[in-house]
Amino acid sequence: MMKYQVAYIAIARREITRFLRIWGQTILPSAITMTLYFIVFGGLVGNRIGEMQGFQYAQYITPGLVMMSVITNSYTNVTSSFYLTKFQRNIEEILVAPVPSIIILLGFVTGGVVRGIVVGVVVILVSLFFTHLSIQHFGMMLLVMVLSASLFSIAGLINAIYANSFDDISFIPTFVLTPLTYLGGVFYSIQMLPPFWQAMSSFNPILYMVNTFRYGMLGQSDVNIVFAMTMLVVFVIVAFAVAWYLLEKGIGIRT
Repeated sequence: MMKYQVAYIAIARREITRFLRIWGQTILPSAITMTLYFIVFGGLVGNRIGEMQGFQYAQYITPGLVMMSVITNSYTNVTSSFYLTKFQRNIEEILVAPVPSIIILLGFVTGGVVRGIVVGVVVILVSLFFTHLSIQHFGMMLLVMVLSASLFSIAGLINAIYANSFDDISFIPTFVLTPLTYLGGVFYSIQMLPPFWQAMSSFNPILYMVNTFRYGMLGQSDVNIVFAMTMLVVFVIVAFAVAWYLLEKGIGIRT
């Protein structure tokens, strides 16, 4: 058990150190991007929109912008790191070591979760320069942030397992993740949509993440919190099982 703990700490520490060492490429860009979002949407556009669901527009979009940063960074961290491990053939050193697949999985996911949370906190701090926040349910905020970062860290690892080129690791974030995030209620309430599009939005898992986090921060949500949290936990369990299975079988790793 002790050797497995050492292996987990070694992998997790390497992942965390990797993105902290190049913070100018991993953390700073998100802070700058979110600052621009607050200036353009929260300030210029928000003044024209006025209030939404009883909140200033900058307040309303803050939870969505935080979750967008958490999701993107946790996914990207694991995808890029694991694929580079494959590309540079370092994965073979891990595979020949007497380390269970679950330890490898937990180590990489931990790195993605930590980066997602760090960036999320940075975005929250940036938002304080543009709006006032009164956190309603801190425990809910933290839980949703951890679960969402875990889910997309695992998803990033699955993407990296199947990826055979750098194009493969950029396809999902560009053509799947980004559209789902923007259509997940970050900048608007789904109650503004016609009934048909409200029904279509209900199939977007990011909608539940954004709204449960918004509930934790502002106490307001467009979806049922219990249902959303249940679905989020189920998604994490299923994704974890799939990633564990792929590592156990060596799919996309062993040649």
